[in-house]
Amino acid sequence: MDEKDFGVFEEKSGFVFKDKSLLKKAFTHRSYLNENRGEELEHNERLEFLGDAVLELITTDFLFTKYPRKTEGELTAFRSALVNTIILSKAATNTEMNDFLLLSKGEAKDNGRARQYILADTFEAFIGALYLDQGYAAAKKFIEKNLFLFLDEVVEKELWQDAKSNFQEHAQEKANLTPNYETLREIGPDHDKKFVVGVYVGDELVAEGEGNSKQEAEQMAAEKALQTKGW
Repeated sequence: MDEKDFGVFEEKSGFVFKDKSLLKKAFTHRSYLNENRGEELEHNERLEFLGDAVLELITTDFLFTKYPRKTEGELTAFRSALVNTIILSKAATNTEMNDFLLLSKGEAKDNGRARQYILADTFEAFIGALYLDQGYAAAKKFIEKNLFLFLDEVVEKELWQDAKSNFQEHAQEKANLTPNYETLREIGPDHDKKFVVGVYVGDELVAEGEGNSKQEAEQMAAEKALQTKGW
């Protein structure tokens, strides 16, 4: 059994939970339950589902107010860039969520791309738990404090641009070729499957991307391809 002092996280975050079991559930990854079957625990996936919806509404409301002249398409692109896996995992790391994750021994050893997904999912699960425990205002306060600080970076670096469209424009301009995407492999069980997609320009494999869906993996591959090519 892995003992975590979630009181420390409450102190760091500034939110003290009425229902402590909700807080623990937010940090409990499915893999942890496989090694701790004797404990009365649930994993965080339902909370993640709820937190995702709460996060989308609060972020949409914020962007709608902040940018009164932006179009629906621009606002959607901003939102997508702000709540993607990379930014959410950064926000989770900043709040030191990594120190409180309940994971299997195998998952605990992996600090690569898989950990980014776990941290992003935990960030959403915590929002869901906070919403249930203390309501919309508390969830909004947490998100405003810990996520919206990344918005300037998203706008200044144009991270809101669709990476696939951006890469296609450059590939057509510089190589006179249209990129194509191919699923290279699928990882994990059906309930937690990850896709690895390669992006090709002609016969050249420029980069690979991983995601919870083929679409997300394609976007990640395009982002890496832009970096690889220096575009």
